[in-house]
Amino acid sequence: MKLAQRALGLARPPRKPREPRFEPGRPVRYTSAVAVVTLRSPLRDLAGGQGAIPIDGGTVREVIADLERTYPRLVGWVRDETGAVRQHVNVFVNGERAGLETSVEAQDHVHVLASISGGAVETMTRPEQRFRSSDEQAELLVGTRKGLFVLRGALGQPMELAGRSFDGSIVEFAMRDRRSGRYLASVTNGFFGPRMYFADDPTGEWQQAEGPAFPEDADAAIERIWVIRTGVEPDVLWAGVAPAALFRSDDGGATWTLNEGLWNEPSRKDWQPGFGGLCLHSICPWPDDPSRIAIGISAAGVWLSEDGGGTWRRGNAGLVARYLPEEAREGATSLCVHNMHRAPLQPDTLFMQFHGGVYRSDDAGESWTDIGTNTGLPSDFGFPMVIDPHDPDRAFVIPLTADRDRVTPDGQVAVYETRDRGSSWEARTDGLPGEAYLTILRQAFCHDGRRPLGLYFGAESGEVFGSMDGGASWFQAAEHLPPVTSVRCSS
Repeated sequence: MKLAQRALGLARPPRKPREPRFEPGRPVRYTSAVAVVTLRSPLRDLAGGQGAIPIDGGTVREVIADLERTYPRLVGWVRDETGAVRQHVNVFVNGERAGLETSVEAQDHVHVLASISGGAVETMTRPEQRFRSSDEQAELLVGTRKGLFVLRGALGQPMELAGRSFDGSIVEFAMRDRRSGRYLASVTNGFFGPRMYFADDPTGEWQQAEGPAFPEDADAAIERIWVIRTGVEPDVLWAGVAPAALFRSDDGGATWTLNEGLWNEPSRKDWQPGFGGLCLHSICPWPDDPSRIAIGISAAGVWLSEDGGGTWRRGNAGLVARYLPEEAREGATSLCVHNMHRAPLQPDTLFMQFHGGVYRSDDAGESWTDIGTNTGLPSDFGFPMVIDPHDPDRAFVIPLTADRDRVTPDGQVAVYETRDRGSSWEARTDGLPGEAYLTILRQAFCHDGRRPLGLYFGAESGEVFGSMDGGASWFQAAEHLPPVTSVRCSS
């Protein structure tokens, strides 16, 4: 009847708006009774700026109806007069495109998104969802200053050493490309320098790759391979190195070529290194669009490309280099990015750990908002960072005291979580040591992509910690390892 009335253009009876069932400004907490709806602008603006809203409903249709009752200004924006979702509005449930009759269960995450210019959608297909089962095993690749340690064990339990490779060498980074199953490792030998290796079995034989290496006319040598990142196209990988260069592989890591566009950037002669060198350590491809990519360099800031790396431009608006004299901060380019990640479901959202600052970008890295000041963090200095691949509003950092004292503040090891895009942070300490001054390096913090989200981090003191419930509680996965440089979950 209501749909018929709308189709005939009859007047809609007035509806009394309900009070929201949460306190604005406070982080939303999942419960067993509601789903959570995330809105993106301009829809978010019509809901009083609220981005994550607990809503009742057994289907998408019921959720949207409840949303409209709570926020009457949304009426007519999500659904048209016939009750159908408007052509340029997209609804996703747990990352999958959804129709009005799609069922919604407690703790599901519903995204309601308007298309942006050109018809592109501000969300992408959810990464592979791997729901946890009680008999699952985990595999961790732990890079250390004395080789690669492969740890395996039941989820939530201390892990056993399954194998060790590259004895005596620094393994800067190791990961598994889940698309092909291939493992890759960046290894720095004190005598022979940095090398890239790949293998089908991390406990077996490793094969050296061809590169990354600068061409002869570059007049440069690789000092360190900081990170390896899967690309968008099949078999494409990216690697970030020092001195601040980007390499690409089109064959799953067997061979590598230099990105000439970034290497020949005219401003390169003015780039300044950070304490760890001039390093490219963060690579953020745009899901489903190989032409768009963002990178972070210490200390040359954020760089953006929209042509697959052919040309680059800066994306530093809003970043404040407090380590520089105040009069030198305006227009500074010596910007020390420590870590940067893109939210897979909202690729225009990026989170950054800066050298004195935690930031978020809502416009794909063009500009940045401070989310580390007066938001609950004991310090906004640090290196490690993780974004929940299933929730673009949720991120994790592990603060350190300061650049002069790179240990956990006040001897309390804590992972800090935000569920509201950095408006507030809460410490997650259950199971972590309460009197320990640990140092966690840039690449030594990761997630497992499962649901509930698993988290792992390793310390320079040789411990590895894990959580199977998104940081709510922690267990010690390993101890007495050499200083940990990187941790990645490969299973």
